[in-house]
Amino acid sequence: MRRFSLFRLGALIRKEFIQMRRDRLTFAMMLGVPVMQLVLFGYAINSDPKHLPTALFSQDHSVFTRTLVKGLENSDYFDIVGEARTAAEAEDMIRTGKVQFVVQIPPGFSRDMQRGQRPQLLLDADATDPAATGNAVAGLQLLATTVFNRDLQGSLAAQRAGTSLVDVVIHRRYNAEGRTELNIVPGLIGVILTMTMIIFTALAMTREIERGTMENLLTMPVRPLEVMMGKILPYIMIGYIQTAVVLAAAYWLFEVPIVGSLWLLSFVLFFFVAANLAVGFTFSTLARNQLQAIQMTIFFFLPSILLSGFMFPFRGMPVWAQWLGEVLPLTHFLRMVRGILLKGNGFAEIVPDMAALLAFLVGVSIVALNRYRQTLD
Repeated sequence: MRRFSLFRLGALIRKEFIQMRRDRLTFAMMLGVPVMQLVLFGYAINSDPKHLPTALFSQDHSVFTRTLVKGLENSDYFDIVGEARTAAEAEDMIRTGKVQFVVQIPPGFSRDMQRGQRPQLLLDADATDPAATGNAVAGLQLLATTVFNRDLQGSLAAQRAGTSLVDVVIHRRYNAEGRTELNIVPGLIGVILTMTMIIFTALAMTREIERGTMENLLTMPVRPLEVMMGKILPYIMIGYIQTAVVLAAAYWLFEVPIVGSLWLLSFVLFFFVAANLAVGFTFSTLARNQLQAIQMTIFFFLPSILLSGFMFPFRGMPVWAQWLGEVLPLTHFLRMVRGILLKGNGFAEIVPDMAALLAFLVGVSIVALNRYRQTLD
């Protein structure tokens, strides 16, 4: 038996580096994944979201109201993006996700303030994601202790006691107890489907290429669209089974309420699963083996869970990261599934996200069909 040789070891190491250099996709993943993680975690992820869209529903127009609005804007947590004229309009704005908060100023607010009777200041918060509202709510309660001091002049100066002059009432909508599982568990449906559907489809095609069975498929009188649908439809059924398991666990184990229509959720689910399977099919046309297919899946899956609002508040990310997140199907599916299950949203409320999901599905399907090769190179 020959002794250990540093020369032979060096030759093997050089051989591995040469193979890495030839496999450009793997080499790019080695460099790309760490860089992507560094950028996303360093710049895009923020657990203390600010500039949250807020609507004002004021039934008392006075100097105190104007002072409160200016104080909210200066706090950096609230951006007043609109004013509701009725309670129904305010309800619609928070249910559809147009705003994160609705600040309600009741009638007689200034009168009670001047009398020292601690009027109520109502804050409706979309608490489907407790992490997105916690710091902002605490900031409002602190703001209420000082924001009116400049307006308390003359005979009202005695009311500056360093304590809150108003009674801040918080309505945590759709998640009154602030339970994180009400936000995480419905989102797991989208995360699980994204990971499994893309991997299943990408590996199914590359496996046939590696095993040499693609030649038989290519010689059959089938069109690219027929091959694509034949590969996708069986996994859509698997996606429904996975969703049923998660929903059962969410309802029985985690007590997640199911307020909306399961039929509407099933409708949305079909297109979301199809979109992810189309991504997997596209990866299979780009990858030369199963390892590359898995690498592409990881490269797509990582930004999906980080930029979609699943792990971190979506509105806490910088604008450029939100634009990237809007491209991902998981972002829109999370809004729809949480809206249906927790808010009872109907089809009218999910139309914008549904349109974005369909646009992604059509775009990726066109790319996949153009990439599909009917003859082997």
